[in-house]
Amino acid sequence: MKFKNVVISSFAYHLPEQIMTSVEIEDRLAPVYERLKLPTGRIEMMTGIRERRYWPPGTMPSDLSTQAARNLFQKKSIKPDQIDLLIHASVCRDFLEPSTSSIVHHNLGLRSDIMFFDLSNACLGMMSSFVVAANMIENGLVKHALVVSGENGGPLLFQTIEHLLKDHDLSRKSIKKYIANLTVGSAAVAYTLSHKNDVHDGHLLLGGVSLVDSSANVLCRGNGDTSSLMMETDSEELMKAGVILAEKTWEETRRELDWTNDKVDCFIGHQVGIAHETLLKKTLKLENCPTFTTYETLGNTGASALPITLNIYDEQKKIPEGSHVGLLGIGSGLNSIMLGVKW
Repeated sequence: MKFKNVVISSFAYHLPEQIMTSVEIEDRLAPVYERLKLPTGRIEMMTGIRERRYWPPGTMPSDLSTQAARNLFQKKSIKPDQIDLLIHASVCRDFLEPSTSSIVHHNLGLRSDIMFFDLSNACLGMMSSFVVAANMIENGLVKHALVVSGENGGPLLFQTIEHLLKDHDLSRKSIKKYIANLTVGSAAVAYTLSHKNDVHDGHLLLGGVSLVDSSANVLCRGNGDTSSLMMETDSEELMKAGVILAEKTWEETRRELDWTNDKVDCFIGHQVGIAHETLLKKTLKLENCPTFTTYETLGNTGASALPITLNIYDEQKKIPEGSHVGLLGIGSGLNSIMLGVKW
């Protein structure tokens, strides 16, 4: 897929103030660690994640997405009354029905003649939404799209800790499928995509490739409860399958965009942890290409992870104008979408 007329016109994020460190999690799990003779410090050692954030109990994903969007509108690049399409793209949703996008639409007071819907695709929700919105812009259906994600990992984190403390049949082997739950954090993001002729400036979305390996859908599964999202993950096999798919996707993306690795000025990947980052860079031969990570202090924030990392990267480092930026997304299922942006 290639785009000629779509730009990322603005972006913003919203983070909770409450922080839980990996040390605090292990302190809470001390009875489990002692019974299973697990070494302390293993969470940070295995993942590189020092801390993650969470919102108070009862916080709704729509509240988070709404605030991220309000932060975006405060930048005044795009106004609320310009929005033609709203997509809510996080794993977390308020309800199974109605759509969380309907609540965000009402909270923001957007026009009544726009389209809105939820798009759920695990940690790839925002990237999938970029593709959908970009195609609609390219085909003249909309001029400005607002894509939001409000990930609240608190319920999953705390319910996992409670479950591990109560499960007296837990073994060193069976606890592995819950480790990924302890890496989950919380964050909200908002992005606008626009037709390049309808904004003063923006970052040109060049296009990219989407590939799937649905045989891996069994490697990470949540139970469907929007208030807890209890999940079991075969982290090692998921990482292996994900990186294999990522390698194929990257090869096709470079071919589609006529890129070589030398042409890539920087890239952002999904924020899983240090093992995933290291293996991905090695497999894609991007060890020497500048990147930026947030998993150390935010954990894995689901669909918000890649876009919030891009946002903070530009905020802190100021990506130079003209840079070729690779967005290397992947989500359980498996699906990989990789996009190129000219900054």
